[in-house]
Amino acid sequence: MKQFRTILTQILRAFAGISFLAMVVLTCWQVLTRYVLQNPSSWSEELVSYLFAWMALMGASLITSERGHMNIPVVVERMPEGAKLGFSILAEIVAFIFSAVILLYGGMQITSLAMGQMTSSLGVAIGVFYVVLPVCGILNMIFTAMNIYDILKGNIPVLPTSEESTEKDLKKGEA
Repeated sequence: MKQFRTILTQILRAFAGISFLAMVVLTCWQVLTRYVLQNPSSWSEELVSYLFAWMALMGASLITSERGHMNIPVVVERMPEGAKLGFSILAEIVAFIFSAVILLYGGMQITSLAMGQMTSSLGVAIGVFYVVLPVCGILNMIFTAMNIYDILKGNIPVLPTSEESTEKDLKKGEA
């Protein structure tokens, strides 16, 4: 399972890097066509905005993989280990349900509705760009299921405290 997670996260990181590079190139192209050639490129602006949305959603899946999603551990840190375990798993279950309902189900609904609409500059069905929602929903569901499994098996910490993280970071810096 660790190898599967590694492969998925490497794919997401590669996609994020390629998307960012494409956005930089397209934005430079847009500036060149607007100010140098005096003939603005509307399709590049539209594509950059869709790439940005894709990169943000794929980045959210990457964060889910690394259990880096936002949390406020101040209350949970003071609980006994069993309660920490329960809250940690509950957080993953909530993320799983959100991904299933909002991203997967809702994303499939909006994608199918938008397949009949075309983008103004690119001439592509808008639903093609919305397909990232159910894809990220599936990725998040996979990652949260793996997180729950790893928490229960003890492969990853239940809830690392900010102090533990700081101490680990300091020790890494000393080495």
